[in-house]
Amino acid sequence: MARARPRPPPDFEPRIRTAQDLEGVLARLPDTTGVYIMRDREGRVVYVGKAHRLRARVRQYFSGQDPRRFVPRLGKIVGDIETVVTANDKEALLLENNLIKRHRPRFNVRLRDDKNYLVLRLDPQARWPRLTLVRRMKQDGALYFGPYHSAASARATLRVVNRHFQLRTCSDRVLRSRSRPCLQYQIRRCPAPCVLDVDEEAYRASVRDVGLFLRGRHEDLLRSLRARMAAAAEDLRFEEAATLRDQIGSIETTLTSQRVVSPNAQDQDVVGMYREGGQVELVVLQIRGGKLLGSQGYSERGMEVPDEDVLAHFLAAYYEGAPPEAGELLLPFALAPDDAEPLARWLSERRGRPVRLHVPQRGAKHKLVRLAARNAAANFVTRRDLRKDAHAALDRLRARLRLSRAPQRMECFDISHLQGTDVVASMVVFVDGAPARRLYRTFKVRGAGGRDAPDAPHAGNDDFAAMYEVLSRRLARADRDDGSPDPDWALPDLLVVDGGKGQLGRAMAALQDLGVPTGPEGVEVVALAKERVRERPEDTGPAGAGEPGARAGVLPGRTHQAREATRGRARYETRPERVFIPGVKDPIALRPGSSERHLMERLRDEAHRFAITAHRKRRSKRMTQGRLTRIRGVGRALERNLLRHFGSVAAIARASE
Repeated sequence: MARARPRPPPDFEPRIRTAQDLEGVLARLPDTTGVYIMRDREGRVVYVGKAHRLRARVRQYFSGQDPRRFVPRLGKIVGDIETVVTANDKEALLLENNLIKRHRPRFNVRLRDDKNYLVLRLDPQARWPRLTLVRRMKQDGALYFGPYHSAASARATLRVVNRHFQLRTCSDRVLRSRSRPCLQYQIRRCPAPCVLDVDEEAYRASVRDVGLFLRGRHEDLLRSLRARMAAAAEDLRFEEAATLRDQIGSIETTLTSQRVVSPNAQDQDVVGMYREGGQVELVVLQIRGGKLLGSQGYSERGMEVPDEDVLAHFLAAYYEGAPPEAGELLLPFALAPDDAEPLARWLSERRGRPVRLHVPQRGAKHKLVRLAARNAAANFVTRRDLRKDAHAALDRLRARLRLSRAPQRMECFDISHLQGTDVVASMVVFVDGAPARRLYRTFKVRGAGGRDAPDAPHAGNDDFAAMYEVLSRRLARADRDDGSPDPDWALPDLLVVDGGKGQLGRAMAALQDLGVPTGPEGVEVVALAKERVRERPEDTGPAGAGEPGARAGVLPGRTHQAREATRGRARYETRPERVFIPGVKDPIALRPGSSERHLMERLRDEAHRFAITAHRKRRSKRMTQGRLTRIRGVGRALERNLLRHFGSVAAIARASE
């Protein structure tokens, strides 16, 4: 059963009700390192974050520059902003993680942390230590190994240790009360310290061997066992030497099946990530001594925050219970500096040795990151419920675009050409959120915009005319010649064109000219404009005009470095994916990481890919054609006969009828 969120304080009174209240609270925030807690107007914690400079970071939420989907809603629901000042970034990281677990805010990433998974516990302080499976780690001086995402893999590791290293398996109560050896002693898997006189030093050596094995220090382990075997043989303890020999052979057989993935024999944790909209899969590959020991996978739905936030929160939760054994973490992309630096210091402190966060760009380490990404993608496909995810994405798209129904059949059109030549259009079809490739079609544009004459390369640069022609031809195919509907050319629920208001207008004109109903009673139409970076209009003129010494784009009264940094941040803005809807002035922005944006991007990118492929085929065919085959009715065979008879194209041109 899910744990309920903490109730808001009974005497809570919101300090923020208006924009003026919000500005007053923001102005009084401390400009130091710490954690901020946002509450709604009923007192519930809705978001927790950390910052190196609290005032500057919190202001960004209300400046319109944060791309996350939930941010615009904060200004409407926030009732108070609390802060906790910390001594450094590392303390802020720990406090943020604890507060997220305590309050479970609705807008924070809540990836399941390691306390839900099994770990192996070995207490070297006990007289006769044993290896056990537990779910919670304590600060009790014991050694913990894991965590293990799969209970089967954890128990398999425990069986390997019990088979080869002969530690006791019974509980402390059974150890104290047993009067004779058990079956484990009979099959030579336990020395029976419960009733027999066992050499404690030899047992301690086995405990150290278990630690080396579970840490992946296999070469050190085998070196130690071989030295002990040689010493036993030299002292004429042949039975002990034979036991050690068999143990070495068994361990070598176990290790032979492990794949060597890193030639430098390092200890590394490799993180892979795969994402489709709000569905995220993360995988950690554990590499010890250059060998892949295992992997752990985590999945989460509804993650509509940037990739960097998902990865940073995941790493904090993953290593909270168990300190990292590896000295290097290979990541698929860089974290924000405010996250990367304190996280690296915190992990180094927990490990007792330096931990490096690294994003490889090439070489063997980059191949490991790609391997982890492939594992994450495979896990994603295995775990996901395709029908459920598709229905959820379509429902979100319906709500976001204000459609009358969830679009079961979606069609997207794109135009492709090279300076007006070889103009083609693509039509791709998604049914129930998935590509229906047998319904894909391409169109050769026939009008003035589709002329391929080499001496008029710009004749086909009118994408609007091309779109109108293609949509008119497509819509005319909805019915057969006898008037019955053609299922392959059935009208879509949602028609998407690649472009802005201009393309949307041409699409609506084509529908209206053919008498196709639009809106809730017919085909709903939208235009999808790509994300782009543009210069802010207010920053294109001179900054600080009228002040002495002011130059264009430079803010006076600051150091050169500060001016350059400010200019770089403020001069440009990113306009996200935007959807234009008929009759609505302002476009709808699709937030990064949302399921509906991912679905629309897949549809648009597939149309773009299909159009480019068709254009390249047509252009290649034209460039390899002779001049005569461009004439209607002249094929390759007739061209060959004409050239054989006349000798050249020039001679054919001079010939009389």
